[in-house]
Amino acid sequence: MHTEPRGVDQRQGHALHYAPQATRDKVMPCVTLPRHIGLHGNLGKSGLRVSCLGLGTWVTFGGQISDEVAEQLMSIAYESGVNLFDTAEVYAAGRAEVILGNIIKKKGWRRSSLVITTKLYWGGKAETERGLSRKHIIEGLKGSLQRMQLEYVDVVFANRPDSNTPMEEIVRAMTHVINQGMAMYWGTSRWTAMEIMEAYSVARQFNLIPPVCEQAEYHLFQREKVEVQLPELYHKIGVGAMTWSPLACGIISGKYENGIPETSRASMKSYQWLRDKIVSEDGRKQQAKLKELGHIAEKLGCTLPQLAVAWCLRNEGVSSVLLGTSNPEQLTENLGAIQVLPKMTSHVVSDIDHILGNRPYSKKDYRS
Repeated sequence: MHTEPRGVDQRQGHALHYAPQATRDKVMPCVTLPRHIGLHGNLGKSGLRVSCLGLGTWVTFGGQISDEVAEQLMSIAYESGVNLFDTAEVYAAGRAEVILGNIIKKKGWRRSSLVITTKLYWGGKAETERGLSRKHIIEGLKGSLQRMQLEYVDVVFANRPDSNTPMEEIVRAMTHVINQGMAMYWGTSRWTAMEIMEAYSVARQFNLIPPVCEQAEYHLFQREKVEVQLPELYHKIGVGAMTWSPLACGIISGKYENGIPETSRASMKSYQWLRDKIVSEDGRKQQAKLKELGHIAEKLGCTLPQLAVAWCLRNEGVSSVLLGTSNPEQLTENLGAIQVLPKMTSHVVSDIDHILGNRPYSKKDYRS
Protein backbone atom coordinates (compact mmCIF):
# COMPACT_ATOMS: atom_id res chain seq x y z
CA MET A 1 0.00 0.00 0.00
CA HIS A 2 3.05 2.23 0.29
CA THR A 3 5.41 3.14 -2.51
CA GLU A 4 8.43 2.34 -0.33
CA PRO A 5 8.99 -0.81 1.76
CA ARG A 6 7.84 -0.68 5.38
CA GLY A 7 10.65 0.64 7.52
CA VAL A 8 12.60 2.44 4.80
CA ASP A 9 12.68 6.23 4.72
CA GLN A 10 14.87 7.62 1.97
CA ARG A 11 15.12 11.08 3.53
CA GLN A 12 18.20 11.41 5.73
CA GLY A 13 17.94 12.18 9.41
CA HIS A 14 14.68 10.36 10.09
CA ALA A 15 15.92 7.02 11.36
CA LEU A 16 14.71 6.05 14.82
CA HIS A 17 17.22 6.80 17.54
CA TYR A 18 17.04 7.08 21.28
CA ALA A 19 17.18 10.32 23.21
CA PRO A 20 20.51 11.69 24.44
CA GLN A 21 21.38 10.66 27.99
CA ALA A 22 20.97 14.21 29.31
CA THR A 23 17.43 14.38 27.98
CA ARG A 24 16.37 11.11 29.51
CA ASP A 25 17.70 11.76 33.02
CA LYS A 26 19.12 8.27 33.57
CA VAL A 27 15.95 6.63 32.31
CA MET A 28 17.52 3.91 30.15
CA PRO A 29 20.93 3.18 28.61
CA CYS A 30 21.48 4.84 25.25
CA VAL A 31 20.76 2.59 22.30
CA THR A 32 21.30 3.54 18.67
CA LEU A 33 19.17 1.87 16.05
CA PRO A 34 20.36 1.11 12.50
CA ARG A 35 20.41 4.29 10.43
CA HIS A 36 18.79 2.55 7.45
CA ILE A 37 15.62 1.81 9.42
CA GLY A 38 13.33 4.74 8.70
CA LEU A 39 10.38 5.96 10.65
CA HIS A 40 8.05 8.00 8.49
CA GLY A 41 5.38 7.27 5.90
CA ASN A 42 2.25 8.85 4.47
CA LEU A 43 -1.00 8.81 6.42
CA GLY A 44 -3.16 6.88 3.99
CA LYS A 45 -2.88 8.48 0.56
CA SER A 46 -2.62 11.97 2.03
CA GLY A 47 0.65 13.89 1.91
CA LEU A 48 0.96 14.00 5.71
CA ARG A 49 4.15 12.27 6.88
CA VAL A 50 3.74 10.45 10.18
CA SER A 51 6.12 8.35 12.24
CA CYS A 52 5.27 4.66 12.05
CA LEU A 53 5.13 4.68 15.85
CA GLY A 54 3.14 7.33 17.70
CA LEU A 55 2.48 8.08 21.36
CA GLY A 56 -1.08 7.88 22.67
CA THR A 57 -2.39 9.41 25.90
CA TRP A 58 -5.43 7.23 26.71
CA VAL A 59 -5.61 6.22 30.42
CA THR A 60 -2.04 7.40 31.08
CA PHE A 61 -1.95 11.21 30.73
CA GLY A 62 -3.90 12.86 33.55
CA GLY A 63 -4.75 9.49 35.06
CA GLN A 64 -2.35 6.61 35.50
CA ILE A 65 0.86 8.66 35.41
CA SER A 66 2.14 11.97 36.78
CA ASP A 67 2.74 15.06 34.66
CA GLU A 68 6.49 14.55 35.16
CA VAL A 69 6.39 11.03 33.74
CA ALA A 70 4.23 12.26 30.85
CA GLU A 71 6.94 14.79 30.02
CA GLN A 72 9.60 12.08 30.17
CA LEU A 73 7.61 9.90 27.78
CA MET A 74 7.04 12.68 25.26
CA SER A 75 10.71 13.69 25.43
CA ILE A 76 11.93 10.14 24.80
CA ALA A 77 9.46 9.72 21.94
CA TYR A 78 10.27 13.06 20.28
CA GLU A 79 14.04 12.63 20.59
CA SER A 80 13.67 9.12 19.15
CA GLY A 81 12.10 10.47 15.96
CA VAL A 82 8.42 10.08 16.86
CA ASN A 83 6.39 13.01 15.54
CA LEU A 84 2.84 11.73 16.16
CA PHE A 85 1.04 12.42 19.45
CA ASP A 86 -2.59 11.41 19.85
CA THR A 87 -5.17 12.47 22.44
CA ALA A 88 -8.93 13.10 22.78
CA GLU A 89 -11.30 15.54 24.45
CA VAL A 90 -12.64 12.72 26.65
CA TYR A 91 -9.26 11.51 27.98
CA ALA A 92 -9.14 12.33 31.70
CA ALA A 93 -12.03 14.76 31.06
CA GLY A 94 -9.79 17.06 29.01
CA ARG A 95 -6.81 16.87 31.36
CA ALA A 96 -4.79 14.78 28.88
CA GLU A 97 -5.01 17.57 26.30
CA VAL A 98 -3.93 20.14 28.89
CA ILE A 99 -0.86 18.10 29.84
CA LEU A 100 0.04 17.45 26.20
CA GLY A 101 -0.17 21.16 25.38
CA ASN A 102 1.81 22.20 28.46
CA ILE A 103 4.64 19.83 27.55
CA ILE A 104 4.81 21.02 23.93
CA LYS A 105 4.95 24.63 25.14
CA LYS A 106 7.56 23.89 27.82
CA LYS A 107 9.80 21.99 25.42
CA GLY A 108 9.60 24.68 22.78
CA TRP A 109 9.28 22.14 19.99
CA ARG A 110 8.50 23.59 16.57
CA ARG A 111 4.80 23.12 15.92
CA SER A 112 5.56 22.36 12.28
CA SER A 113 7.66 19.34 13.35
CA LEU A 114 4.74 17.72 15.19
CA VAL A 115 1.64 15.81 14.14
CA ILE A 116 -0.97 16.35 16.85
CA THR A 117 -4.27 14.50 16.64
CA THR A 118 -7.35 14.63 18.85
CA LYS A 119 -10.77 13.01 18.82
CA LEU A 120 -14.26 14.40 19.33
CA TYR A 121 -17.48 12.84 20.57
CA TRP A 122 -17.74 12.98 24.37
CA GLY A 123 -17.06 16.54 25.44
CA GLY A 124 -19.31 17.03 28.46
CA LYS A 125 -22.47 15.98 30.27
CA ALA A 126 -24.94 18.18 28.38
CA GLU A 127 -26.79 16.77 25.38
CA THR A 128 -25.17 19.40 23.16
CA GLU A 129 -21.66 18.57 24.40
CA ARG A 130 -21.40 15.15 22.84
CA GLY A 131 -21.92 13.51 19.48
CA LEU A 132 -20.97 14.73 16.02
CA SER A 133 -23.40 17.59 15.47
CA ARG A 134 -22.03 20.64 13.68
CA LYS A 135 -22.36 22.46 17.02
CA HIS A 136 -20.25 19.98 18.97
CA ILE A 137 -17.62 19.42 16.27
CA ILE A 138 -16.94 23.17 16.09
CA GLU A 139 -17.28 23.92 19.81
CA GLY A 140 -15.54 20.70 20.84
CA LEU A 141 -12.52 21.35 18.65
CA LYS A 142 -12.31 24.94 19.89
CA GLY A 143 -12.26 23.59 23.44
CA SER A 144 -9.54 21.06 22.59
CA LEU A 145 -7.37 23.73 20.97
CA GLN A 146 -7.76 25.99 24.00
CA ARG A 147 -6.74 23.19 26.36
CA MET A 148 -3.70 22.32 24.24
CA GLN A 149 -2.82 26.00 23.64
CA LEU A 150 -2.61 25.28 19.91
CA GLU A 151 -3.95 27.08 16.85
CA TYR A 152 -4.74 23.84 15.02
CA VAL A 153 -4.49 20.06 15.15
CA ASP A 154 -3.14 18.06 12.25
CA VAL A 155 -5.95 15.50 12.30
CA VAL A 156 -9.30 15.70 14.09
CA PHE A 157 -11.05 12.34 14.47
CA ALA A 158 -14.71 11.53 14.91
CA ASN A 159 -14.28 9.26 17.94
CA ARG A 160 -17.40 7.19 17.20
CA PRO A 161 -20.06 7.11 14.49
CA ASP A 162 -23.16 9.15 15.39
CA SER A 163 -26.45 7.73 14.14
CA ASN A 164 -28.30 10.78 15.49
CA THR A 165 -26.52 13.18 13.12
CA PRO A 166 -26.89 13.13 9.32
CA MET A 167 -23.67 12.18 7.56
CA GLU A 168 -23.82 15.32 5.42
CA GLU A 169 -23.82 17.47 8.58
CA ILE A 170 -20.77 15.64 9.94
CA VAL A 171 -18.79 15.95 6.71
CA ARG A 172 -19.77 19.62 6.27
CA ALA A 173 -18.69 20.40 9.85
CA MET A 174 -15.35 18.62 9.40
CA THR A 175 -14.81 20.47 6.13
CA HIS A 176 -15.64 23.74 7.92
CA VAL A 177 -13.07 23.30 10.72
CA ILE A 178 -10.44 22.42 8.12
CA ASN A 179 -11.30 25.47 5.99
CA GLN A 180 -11.17 27.63 9.13
CA GLY A 181 -7.60 26.44 9.83
CA MET A 182 -8.53 24.56 13.01
CA ALA A 183 -7.42 21.22 11.52
CA MET A 184 -5.43 20.03 8.51
CA TYR A 185 -7.24 16.72 7.96
CA TRP A 186 -10.04 14.70 9.48
CA GLY A 187 -10.49 11.03 10.16
CA THR A 188 -12.71 8.46 11.81
CA SER A 189 -12.38 6.08 14.75
CA ARG A 190 -14.35 2.87 15.33
CA TRP A 191 -16.37 3.52 12.16
CA THR A 192 -17.46 0.64 9.93
CA ALA A 193 -16.22 0.41 6.36
CA MET A 194 -19.75 1.22 5.19
CA GLU A 195 -19.90 4.40 7.31
CA ILE A 196 -16.52 5.55 6.02
CA MET A 197 -17.64 4.93 2.43
CA GLU A 198 -20.79 6.94 3.09
CA ALA A 199 -18.72 9.87 4.38
CA TYR A 200 -16.52 9.67 1.30
CA SER A 201 -19.53 9.56 -1.02
CA VAL A 202 -21.11 12.58 0.69
CA ALA A 203 -17.83 14.49 0.40
CA ARG A 204 -17.58 13.75 -3.31
CA GLN A 205 -21.25 14.55 -3.94
CA PHE A 206 -21.09 17.99 -2.33
CA ASN A 207 -17.45 18.85 -3.10
CA LEU A 208 -16.45 18.54 0.57
CA ILE A 209 -13.35 17.06 2.23
CA PRO A 210 -13.34 13.27 2.80
CA PRO A 211 -11.66 11.50 5.75
CA VAL A 212 -8.05 10.37 5.30
CA CYS A 213 -7.69 7.84 8.09
CA GLU A 214 -9.48 5.37 10.36
CA GLN A 215 -8.23 4.75 13.89
CA ALA A 216 -8.76 1.07 14.65
CA GLU A 217 -7.83 -1.40 17.35
CA TYR A 218 -5.26 -3.84 16.00
CA HIS A 219 -3.23 -6.52 17.71
CA LEU A 220 -2.46 -10.23 17.60
CA PHE A 221 -5.95 -11.12 18.81
CA GLN A 222 -7.94 -8.60 16.73
CA ARG A 223 -7.23 -8.60 13.00
CA GLU A 224 -10.34 -8.67 10.77
CA LYS A 225 -10.96 -4.94 10.32
CA VAL A 226 -7.38 -3.85 9.66
CA GLU A 227 -6.39 -6.82 7.52
CA VAL A 228 -9.57 -7.31 5.47
CA GLN A 229 -11.88 -4.27 5.58
CA LEU A 230 -9.47 -1.33 5.62
CA PRO A 231 -7.26 -2.48 2.71
CA GLU A 232 -10.31 -2.19 0.45
CA LEU A 233 -10.91 1.37 1.65
CA TYR A 234 -7.26 2.26 1.14
CA HIS A 235 -7.21 1.06 -2.46
CA LYS A 236 -10.61 2.50 -3.33
CA ILE A 237 -10.60 5.87 -1.55
CA GLY A 238 -7.15 6.30 0.04
CA VAL A 239 -8.17 5.98 3.70
CA GLY A 240 -5.21 4.85 5.82
CA ALA A 241 -5.06 2.99 9.12
CA MET A 242 -3.74 4.41 12.39
CA THR A 243 -3.91 1.60 14.92
CA TRP A 244 -4.08 1.52 18.70
CA SER A 245 -3.69 -0.99 21.52
CA PRO A 246 -0.92 -3.12 19.93
CA LEU A 247 -0.55 -4.92 23.28
CA ALA A 248 -4.33 -5.36 23.76
CA CYS A 249 -4.48 -3.04 26.80
CA GLY A 250 -1.40 -4.75 28.22
CA ILE A 251 -2.66 -8.32 27.87
CA ILE A 252 0.07 -9.14 25.33
CA SER A 253 2.79 -7.68 27.57
CA GLY A 254 2.74 -10.86 29.65
CA LYS A 255 2.12 -8.93 32.87
CA TYR A 256 -1.15 -10.79 33.51
CA GLU A 257 0.29 -14.29 33.18
CA ASN A 258 0.21 -14.88 36.94
CA GLY A 259 -2.68 -12.63 37.95
CA ILE A 260 -3.39 -8.90 37.96
CA PRO A 261 -0.60 -6.65 39.34
CA GLU A 262 -1.74 -3.84 41.66
CA THR A 263 -0.23 -1.11 39.49
CA SER A 264 -1.65 -2.42 36.19
CA ARG A 265 -4.45 -0.91 34.12
CA ALA A 266 -6.67 -3.92 34.87
CA SER A 267 -6.46 -3.12 38.59
CA MET A 268 -8.08 0.30 38.10
CA LYS A 269 -11.73 0.64 39.18
CA SER A 270 -12.98 1.69 35.76
CA TYR A 271 -11.40 -1.35 34.08
CA GLN A 272 -13.52 -4.17 35.47
CA TRP A 273 -14.22 -5.18 31.85
CA LEU A 274 -10.50 -5.75 31.31
CA ARG A 275 -10.19 -7.83 34.48
CA ASP A 276 -13.16 -9.94 33.37
CA LYS A 277 -11.59 -10.40 29.94
CA ILE A 278 -8.28 -11.55 31.40
CA VAL A 279 -9.74 -14.15 33.78
CA SER A 280 -12.27 -15.49 31.25
CA GLU A 281 -11.80 -18.78 29.41
CA ASP A 282 -10.78 -16.90 26.25
CA GLY A 283 -8.35 -14.88 28.34
CA ARG A 284 -6.69 -18.04 29.64
CA LYS A 285 -6.43 -19.39 26.09
CA GLN A 286 -4.77 -16.15 25.01
CA GLN A 287 -2.22 -16.44 27.83
CA ALA A 288 -1.38 -19.96 26.63
CA LYS A 289 -0.79 -18.66 23.09
CA LEU A 290 1.34 -15.83 24.46
CA LYS A 291 3.61 -18.39 26.12
CA GLU A 292 4.19 -20.00 22.72
CA LEU A 293 4.78 -16.61 21.11
CA GLY A 294 7.30 -15.91 23.85
CA HIS A 295 9.47 -18.70 22.44
CA ILE A 296 9.48 -16.99 19.04
CA ALA A 297 10.43 -13.68 20.68
CA GLU A 298 13.25 -15.45 22.50
CA LYS A 299 14.59 -16.88 19.24
CA LEU A 300 14.51 -13.42 17.65
CA GLY A 301 16.30 -11.89 20.63
CA CYS A 302 13.45 -9.57 21.60
CA THR A 303 10.72 -9.26 24.19
CA LEU A 304 7.10 -10.30 23.65
CA PRO A 305 5.87 -6.66 23.53
CA GLN A 306 8.52 -5.85 20.91
CA LEU A 307 7.41 -8.84 18.84
CA ALA A 308 3.76 -7.75 19.10
CA VAL A 309 4.47 -4.16 18.02
CA ALA A 310 6.77 -5.29 15.19
CA TRP A 311 4.01 -7.67 14.05
CA CYS A 312 1.65 -4.69 13.74
CA LEU A 313 4.29 -2.67 11.89
CA ARG A 314 4.94 -5.46 9.38
CA ASN A 315 1.49 -4.74 7.92
CA GLU A 316 2.12 -2.21 5.15
CA GLY A 317 -1.50 -1.08 5.37
CA VAL A 318 -0.81 0.44 8.78
CA SER A 319 0.36 4.05 8.56
CA SER A 320 1.17 4.34 12.26
CA VAL A 321 0.90 2.30 15.47
CA LEU A 322 0.00 4.26 18.60
CA LEU A 323 1.83 3.18 21.75
CA GLY A 324 0.35 3.59 25.22
CA THR A 325 2.96 3.28 27.97
CA SER A 326 3.01 4.20 31.64
CA ASN A 327 6.76 4.49 32.21
CA PRO A 328 9.97 5.30 30.29
CA GLU A 329 11.20 1.71 30.41
CA GLN A 330 8.08 0.44 28.64
CA LEU A 331 8.30 3.14 25.98
CA THR A 332 11.98 2.49 25.29
CA GLU A 333 11.24 -1.22 25.05
CA ASN A 334 8.34 -0.66 22.63
CA LEU A 335 10.36 1.71 20.45
CA GLY A 336 12.87 -1.13 20.14
CA ALA A 337 10.30 -2.96 18.00
CA ILE A 338 11.83 -1.10 15.05
CA GLN A 339 14.92 -3.29 15.48
CA VAL A 340 12.77 -6.42 15.30
CA LEU A 341 10.95 -5.39 12.12
CA PRO A 342 13.67 -6.64 9.70
CA LYS A 343 13.44 -10.05 11.42
CA MET A 344 9.70 -10.39 10.66
CA THR A 345 10.22 -12.73 7.72
CA SER A 346 7.37 -14.58 6.03
CA HIS A 347 8.49 -17.69 7.90
CA VAL A 348 8.26 -15.94 11.28
CA VAL A 349 4.87 -14.43 10.43
CA SER A 350 3.65 -17.86 9.33
CA ASP A 351 4.76 -19.37 12.64
CA ILE A 352 2.88 -16.64 14.50
CA ASP A 353 -0.25 -17.26 12.40
CA HIS A 354 -0.02 -20.97 13.18
CA ILE A 355 0.01 -20.28 16.93
CA LEU A 356 -2.78 -17.71 16.79
CA GLY A 357 -5.04 -19.63 14.42
CA ASN A 358 -7.01 -16.46 13.64
CA ARG A 359 -5.73 -15.23 10.28
CA PRO A 360 -8.69 -13.57 8.51
CA TYR A 361 -9.46 -14.62 4.97
CA SER A 362 -10.18 -12.18 2.17
CA LYS A 363 -11.61 -13.40 -1.13
CA LYS A 364 -10.50 -10.35 -3.08
CA ASP A 365 -7.17 -8.83 -3.96
CA TYR A 366 -7.93 -5.11 -4.15
CA ARG A 367 -4.54 -4.35 -5.68
CA SER A 368 -5.43 -6.12 -8.92
